Amino acid sequence: MTIKDIARLAGVGVGTVSRVLNNHPDVTDKTRQKVMAVINQYNYQPNLNAKHLKQQHRSSIAIIVKGTHNMLFAEIVEQIQILLQAENEESVVSYIDEDANEVAYAVQLCDMRHPKGILFLGGDLNAFRSGFGAISIPCVLLTNSAASLPFDNLSSLTTDDRAGAECAIDYLIDHGHREIGVLGGNWSCFQIGHARLQGCLDSFQRHAIPFDPSRQGAPCRYSMEDGYEVASRLLERNPNTTAFFAMSDVIAMGAIRALEDQGKHVPEDVSVIGYDGILTARYSVPRLTTIMQDSRQFAARGTELLLGQINGKTSAVHEVIPFRLLEGESVAARK
Repeated sequence: MTIKDIARLAGVGVGTVSRVLNNHPDVTDKTRQKVMAVINQYNYQPNLNAKHLKQQHRSSIAIIVKGTHNMLFAEIVEQIQILLQAENEESVVSYIDEDANEVAYAVQLCDMRHPKGILFLGGDLNAFRSGFGAISIPCVLLTNSAASLPFDNLSSLTTDDRAGAECAIDYLIDHGHREIGVLGGNWSCFQIGHARLQGCLDSFQRHAIPFDPSRQGAPCRYSMEDGYEVASRLLERNPNTTAFFAMSDVIAMGAIRALEDQGKHVPEDVSVIGYDGILTARYSVPRLTTIMQDSRQFAARGTELLLGQINGKTSAVHEVIPFRLLEGESVAARK
């Protein structure tokens, strides 16, 4: 059984089977399921010998991206690849679902491809705590802090997500908003969404403003589609909402579309503030007000740390990248 046989039986091209085997995101769920059904039926095991022979002379750097809709990660990956290319380093990017276990995937990747180092974009600290001990190569986690974990081959860079979210809610309250909805993120402990939720609660408590998560909040995936859905749902639960804080810019842009479709104008009727500071949000209508993370600094410092560890020049470090409030046109003062 070869990859050509799999392609013939599944009725797809050889390239499509290759993308499924390598977990590329640019394959539809229907096609992926069709290919995997054939693979499982015939218990196909890919022959990695040729791939290993090609890689023996030089291993690449792996970049594992958690989620396929995160535009901040897309910007960081693009910059990382440019920086690695300038250092004559090869990189291989793998996209996994935002609910997948990135550490388990990395362990498999190490067994199959033997990368010299790994850059994780996004991560669940529970997954690192339980499984990272099986990884011995240098790694850097971007956008979450691994400072609490006991691994000397794992560095991390993060924004202070709790402080950033608190800043966003403070900004809305300073503009007269009291009925504020909170959209998106995974609120489980050790996820960045949890830290951002805690920042929201810090601001509400400090200003003595009640906040009912069941009526005013909803976690969701980091996508425009989910942002659209949860904004519509929260507006039904609380028609008096005057502002939304979205835990990512893509969620915020989905929310803005939902509001417009329901006859609400942004910011005249409902204000919206996002989180990330992606380039697309600077050209949206209205231009999005957001908490900006420094994608260039994440890419530059993350690449520097990983290459330093690979070359034995640095040990593991954990740093915080400053955020800043980027004012746009999507928040108006409430009279």
